[in-house]
Amino acid sequence: LVFILDNIDDVVYYENMEWLDVYWDAETEAYLEQHSISRADFEEVVRNPIGEDSSDSSGRPIRFGYSKGRKIAVVYEMVDVVTVLPITAYEVK
Repeated sequence: LVFILDNIDDVVYYENMEWLDVYWDAETEAYLEQHSISRADFEEVVRNPIGEDSSDSSGRPIRFGYSKGRKIAVVYEMVDVVTVLPITAYEVK
């Protein structure tokens, strides 16, 4: 469920994000796999987070969640109100 205000920076999210589309390309997918994060891991966390914040280094949105028993952080950009672009992801120790 999403309420849209004036622009993408004002979008307020409620519930889970199962409706989000994720834009994948081969380069991004290969990059995440270097961190042992699969597409399924990223999508599970970005769509069903247990917490969110903004990245200290980039200011981009970051979500935290679990996939296959691992706590994972995913960093992304909102392309539009229904599409995210993966930036990076990593297991949180």
